[in-house]
Amino acid sequence: MISFTDVTKVYPGGTTAVGGLSLVAPTGRITVLVGPSGCGKTTSLRMINRMIEPTSGTIEIDGRDTATLDGNELRRGIGYVIQSGGLFPHRTILDNIATVPLLLGWSRTKARTVASELLERVGLAPELGRRYPNQLSGGQQQRVGVARALAADPPVMLMDEPFSAVDPVVRGQLQEEFLRLQSELGKTIVFVTHDIDEAIKLGDQVAVLRVGGTLAQLASPADLLADPVDDFVADFLGRDRGYRGLAFQAAPALPVSAEPTVVLGTPVPDARRVAGDQRWLLVVDGAGAPVGWIEPARLTGPVSHADLHRGGTVAPAGGSLRSALDAALSAPSRRGVLVGDDGRLVGTVRAHDVLTAIEREPGGGGS
Repeated sequence: MISFTDVTKVYPGGTTAVGGLSLVAPTGRITVLVGPSGCGKTTSLRMINRMIEPTSGTIEIDGRDTATLDGNELRRGIGYVIQSGGLFPHRTILDNIATVPLLLGWSRTKARTVASELLERVGLAPELGRRYPNQLSGGQQQRVGVARALAADPPVMLMDEPFSAVDPVVRGQLQEEFLRLQSELGKTIVFVTHDIDEAIKLGDQVAVLRVGGTLAQLASPADLLADPVDDFVADFLGRDRGYRGLAFQAAPALPVSAEPTVVLGTPVPDARRVAGDQRWLLVVDGAGAPVGWIEPARLTGPVSHADLHRGGTVAPAGGSLRSALDAALSAPSRRGVLVGDDGRLVGTVRAHDVLTAIEREPGGGGS
């Protein structure tokens, strides 16, 4: 557990970066600090490992006042991930990951063995360990940064906008990988981001900070979206917070329809070349996983990748109301595609059926 008690940071000249911050980051959970520029997010994070010294107040990790600990020893026991990975350009990937274990006195053999295991754990091929950072993509470098932070198995991890320097697709993949790792490892994590969507997706609790580093609200993502404490928090969350809140409501048993399909690489049966409701036809691969939609009336030969309309999203059956509604609204057919845990098609659902379920949910506006 990490606790801030009336923590303040005032820089020379009188600028207050953090003003009387008190909060608790629970053990084994992700606490996200979010807020506008100048709200003291990064300053607060860096005061935990004393890369910035507080002006006043107390920061404790598992009951120990960090001000009483040796700074270098403190930092070696805390994983730290920053934007763009922060890797040493002159060291191989394996040696980058092994940095902290070697500083702690591990043998090179043990440190490299652990580094190799972590490389695979974060989803990178073992052969990448012999490369240098400039030979990796931005997303790969961020994975290495996470692996390096995990190398000495620290109970606490600090993450300062670690995914902000990559494109949206890679960012989403890194977020999912991060959540998977956290489900396995259960670290105590403080995560800084300027992106409220990222905060809502990743945080077990979200701390919204005001300019000047004061706490506006600390709550679970669902509670934050449902009940902002004031206009500042409501404005920061944005106007679509009701839709975001659907991500925290599990979809009830929705009316799922069997969906006609055609297999990628095969011709469309003549019976499927119809108009009306079947203007769009769902395409699946050989394993039964959906890959996109086609307009069968426009095709004369086997379905190819070039024929696919890929605009629709795919929702897990039994997932959230938001994912089901988004799948229905984004599909060109307006039939949301649902898949099972194996990625294979379960069926489709219509937007009005999802909206009906929303109305029936507690707090959804139904009677």
